Amino acid sequence: MQLLGNLKIHFLALVLTVVAEFIGIKKLGPVVLLPLLYTLILGLLISIPKFKILTIKQMEKSADYIGIAVMILMVKVGLGIGPNLGILTSAGWALLLQEFGHFFGTIVFGLPIALLVGMRREAVGACYSVDREPNVAIIIDKFGFSSPEGRGVMGMYICGVLIGAMWSSVLAGMLAQSGWFHPLALAMGAGVGSASMMAAATAPIIAVYPDYEQQIMALAGAANLLTTVLGVYFGLFVSLPVMEKTYNFFTGRTREQDLAEEAANHE
Repeated sequence: MQLLGNLKIHFLALVLTVVAEFIGIKKLGPVVLLPLLYTLILGLLISIPKFKILTIKQMEKSADYIGIAVMILMVKVGLGIGPNLGILTSAGWALLLQEFGHFFGTIVFGLPIALLVGMRREAVGACYSVDREPNVAIIIDKFGFSSPEGRGVMGMYICGVLIGAMWSSVLAGMLAQSGWFHPLALAMGAGVGSASMMAAATAPIIAVYPDYEQQIMALAGAANLLTTVLGVYFGLFVSLPVMEKTYNFFTGRTREQDLAEEAANHE
């Protein structure tokens, strides 16, 4: 009966998915528009209270379904680990240390800026990783979709969807033309765990170093796969615990104190 009661939510989700897939992937220069972006925009529109398409209760219930989608996503990631163990073991320390770089950069540069602009526990979700799909899944599974950490990770994820590919393309192009880094090092850096960002970043690198095209594509693909696979475990057991302790150290506050203050402000 509960399934029937939420039939409207399932139907709207199906309609938005079909519409987004029908539009397909569109490229505007360095910007790649993915179906996910269309579903975000369409979902935003139908959730506006003025249109009375969904009630507040239905929107809260739809947030609970995120957990189901997260489980499916993690199964997909897990199934991709076994067939690619050979790549992971032969990748070498350069690719393995890259994962540490993703984590180190977001804490050293991201967390201070987030705290300066007034973010609270949202900074934990926003800054503990590069916030792609597996990283979103970890936060939602541990803290919940509606938690401060959930808001932070989703905010960064949406920013990545909107401008991630464009930013990756511009930054990679600038670094490639600067001559500061070897093209293969840039190729490894392009693999951040997002196919669209990787494609956007490798294009300008290849344009500057056409003789390295095959090596650039191979290394970027390996780095992207490694980040997707190892990022789950690294984020779960290293990045997130360290980020929480770092946040508590700099703010002098625990999660319980932040949540209690947030609850008091909403009363």
